[in-house]
Amino acid sequence: MHVLIIGAAGMLGRKLAARIAADGGLGGREVTALTLVDAVAAVAPAGFGGDVTVETLDLATDGAAARCVAGRPGVIVHLAAIVSGEAERDFERGYRINLDGTRLLFEAIREEHERSGYTPRVVFSSSIAVFGAPFPELIGDEFFTTPLTSYGTQKAIGELLLSDYSRRGFMDGIAIRLPTICIRPGLPNAAASGFFSNILREPLVGKEAVLPVSEEVRHWHASPRAAVGFMVRAATMDLAPLGWRRTLSLPGLSATVGEQIEALRRVAGDRAVGLIRREPDATIARIVAGWPANFSAARARGLGFVAESSFDEIIRVHIKDELGGTLAAV
Repeated sequence: MHVLIIGAAGMLGRKLAARIAADGGLGGREVTALTLVDAVAAVAPAGFGGDVTVETLDLATDGAAARCVAGRPGVIVHLAAIVSGEAERDFERGYRINLDGTRLLFEAIREEHERSGYTPRVVFSSSIAVFGAPFPELIGDEFFTTPLTSYGTQKAIGELLLSDYSRRGFMDGIAIRLPTICIRPGLPNAAASGFFSNILREPLVGKEAVLPVSEEVRHWHASPRAAVGFMVRAATMDLAPLGWRRTLSLPGLSATVGEQIEALRRVAGDRAVGLIRREPDATIARIVAGWPANFSAARARGLGFVAESSFDEIIRVHIKDELGGTLAAV
């Protein structure tokens, strides 16, 4: 099998490539070729025994999407996007990267399909940002999409395009609405949701973190490890049970910021919690207030998607996967 990861230099792209290398395949099928595409240089995963091609491409530029599918990969995982806060600040760039790049990829697949019958599995990473307030207490699988950010709008349009191109037989696609991924490793990014990770990740290594919203803010989370599991499942499962409803809201954990902080206290102690500095940011608070906080995810759970059940577990996953399994004194 040939797998193409677009957005391969990002955190989830790197972790998915590493998982494929560690497993030697995807869902029990051998992966013999891996193509890694990003606007910045991606890195081949250690230990992968097949052929690796690394391409530095901007998907929204002429010819880039066609180049991506020229090798006719059997599985395409599309993760490339600019994040929520950046897409809100830079309207034109958000639409060019998040929408135009996606549309050009789908068009390149369609054109190859019409030439040769090529019909790849396409996994499109969407987001719970496709939903907008007001919300019910528990969001079910029938809840409508009314995004309140440009990023959410771009993802919602991508979902519709994927469903239509799949219905027409150009691809076999599935869109997965990822919860906010927490704890993200690495440095803080431009995502409005970044503080959810920052207030845990930084104190765990003895650094100060800024909390820009109230501790009463509730949100929907899953770990990077769970997110990679979502992608593997989406890339390999039988999509027939989905019919033409090709988008899934995925499982996660609903928790308040205060509950996150108390989990940090249980795992790392009062000193770590003391490194969180309250610094209200009205813009971030406004964006986050329009995001959903709790899902049933019954459809996805019934199809075998799983996530963590406590924030203690999410923190311990981060310690194991990113900090070598032990927590240094902070």
